[in-house]
Amino acid sequence: MLNLITLNKALSRFLKYFSIGFSTFLLDLFLLYFLTDILLINYLISTALSFIVSVSIHYYFIRKFVFSRTTRELKTGYYIFITVTVIGLLMVVALMALFVEKLNFDFLIARIIIAGIVGSYNYLMNLFFTFKVVGKH
Repeated sequence: MLNLITLNKALSRFLKYFSIGFSTFLLDLFLLYFLTDILLINYLISTALSFIVSVSIHYYFIRKFVFSRTTRELKTGYYIFITVTVIGLLMVVALMALFVEKLNFDFLIARIIIAGIVGSYNYLMNLFFTFKVVGKH
């Protein structure tokens, strides 16, 4: 019975995280499109800017609704989140350059594919390190 409860909590946490992540990813895509195609900013710079805005909003909502019972202090959690995010940003920009320049993907299609890769990394890092909730609730 305990394992089923734990599984339900983990699934609920993941679904909340995914819902918030999907919403902020849509914002990320919109900003990427707007900055690149409307304002004519280089797609790598646009990728970084849209990523920073969307993950900042993402942090607020996941801390409030997904990992609200974390025992990690806000300041410490934020520093770890920024570290995880910077690594994620470097992954996104490097993969964007690879997919667009070497593999000839459209920048929006590339960003969608990369979101799955980096999104998985972000979820696991936030779960185990940033908010340190695994095994606690």
